[in-house]
Amino acid sequence: MLDQATIDTLRKAPVPPAQNLINGLSCAASDGQVMDVISPVDGSTLTTMPRSTATDADRAIAAARRAFDDGRWSDMAPAARKKIMFKWAELIEKHAPELAVLGVRNNGTEIAMALKAEPLGAAQTIRYYAEALDKVYGEIAPTDGNTLGMIHKTPVGVVGALIPWNFPLMIGAWKLGPALAAGCTVVVKPPETASLTLIRIAELALEAGLPAGVVNVVTGEGAVVGAAIAESMHVDVLTFTGSGTTGRRLIEASARSNMKRVYLELGGKSPNIVFADAPDLTKAAKISAAGIFRNSGQVCIAGARLLVERSIQEEFTDLLIKATESMKIGDPLDLGSAAGAVNSARQLKQNLAFVAEARALGRPVYGGEQLLAETGGFYMAPAIVSDVMPSDRLFREEVFGPVLAVTPFDSDEEAIALANGTEFGLASAVWTSNLSRAHRMIAKLRAGVVHVNTYGGADGTVPLGGVKQSGNGHDKSMHAMDKFFDLKTAWIAL
Repeated sequence: MLDQATIDTLRKAPVPPAQNLINGLSCAASDGQVMDVISPVDGSTLTTMPRSTATDADRAIAAARRAFDDGRWSDMAPAARKKIMFKWAELIEKHAPELAVLGVRNNGTEIAMALKAEPLGAAQTIRYYAEALDKVYGEIAPTDGNTLGMIHKTPVGVVGALIPWNFPLMIGAWKLGPALAAGCTVVVKPPETASLTLIRIAELALEAGLPAGVVNVVTGEGAVVGAAIAESMHVDVLTFTGSGTTGRRLIEASARSNMKRVYLELGGKSPNIVFADAPDLTKAAKISAAGIFRNSGQVCIAGARLLVERSIQEEFTDLLIKATESMKIGDPLDLGSAAGAVNSARQLKQNLAFVAEARALGRPVYGGEQLLAETGGFYMAPAIVSDVMPSDRLFREEVFGPVLAVTPFDSDEEAIALANGTEFGLASAVWTSNLSRAHRMIAKLRAGVVHVNTYGGADGTVPLGGVKQSGNGHDKSMHAMDKFFDLKTAWIAL
């Protein structure tokens, strides 16, 4: 679908200054301020976008409130809403090449992954919820025959969707799809370092026939725009993917305002557990390398902690290094690159600091140096850090970069204790040929996702959510729609 010649043409296309989208109209920030959009590919200024104010956020919220209250979307016949969402998915697919390349220029994800995960993944998600929207029913309660108990599912209202920079279209669709299918209206706050494609698909939604004000997009700083959305008395639900620090602020903002529901998909430090009886160690090493190093480790469920049975630690680490060496790190707009750029100079600095700290503790480190500094972009060699102790910061804290912590274990019980030994509980994996062991690990691991003899790749039919400080609520699957409905009981005397 996307060849190198097309990519090379699209990468040269000028990017006009971005605009907010409020009530169906493109507009600048109310005070005219802009912020530079820096490309991690080469460090150049790609374009500008509005440095929006709280006033801009309030305007977008007011537009979403009017659009919800007058029923232009929620009262539309389900068949009509479905038709619009299907058309939207079709337009996203039609524009997938340009969306994928624009997104890579904005956030640095390697193009092969970006095409599949971003525009194509977003289109698939929108289509899934379009198909689902007229399949959701209320309920009739069992009663004594003299009354009728009915449970209605009604759209909750205005949704504030705060989107991360690693996969803005994919994760944005995880929020937008079920919220719109439920009949809600949405105010989107895109990430500062990856806003451009979200603005573009919102424009495509209007082209598909989505009424003005149903989806609004306001760019700018999280501390300003995100805070205004979080503290608004007119936003009914917040859905957020990002850091635990920001998640806590959103909960506090909810308490200070209208006690809006807050659904959080937060950090992870996911354990990838490899037993000596894994069915294919070479395959496990290859998939494990991809599970932490694709998209430069900037994946919420990345297998950032490798827990390996001590009897195969040396063998498996060697296999992992070989798999890593086969991955080309470089220009994310080159189809041959297995991993592209780190999203920002700030993120690169943080990644390198974790590696430096591990070296200072005497941990053996393979890789982990900055690459291609001469390009002006932000690149890093994957780092494999051996013999990481549970007391190390690298064991406990999320890096969100291509840094793998390797820790040996000697028993199933120790593996479980190590796996559960952080504040996070988003994803996990187990490699074993023992079916009973696999089921025991699934039962004991405190994580929202447990992979067995694989890592990643689950589609939109299953939920994604965490436990402990990895968040609450779920994206993907029919369960995602629960966040955007109120339950209303009707109790009728007969």
